[in-house]
Amino acid sequence: MKLSKLIHLISIIVGLAGVLTFGGAILGGADNLVFGITKIDALFCSAILILIAIWTQIGANYYLQLEKNRKII
Repeated sequence: MKLSKLIHLISIIVGLAGVLTFGGAILGGADNLVFGITKIDALFCSAILILIAIWTQIGANYYLQLEKNRKII
């Protein structure tokens, strides 16, 4: 498997985890706890996961361009 495909797969997994965490934080219970942490912490974690997914997708596109130009194996 090429490196760009692996990075793309990681980006998808992290992005889905971020979206699921965001959904859990929004739809969480009335006691302001989600997965054992407070709602605001869950929202911060989901934002960080989505940012990681965006940056890994940018990295995947970069490596894809390098692979197309045959500058990396």
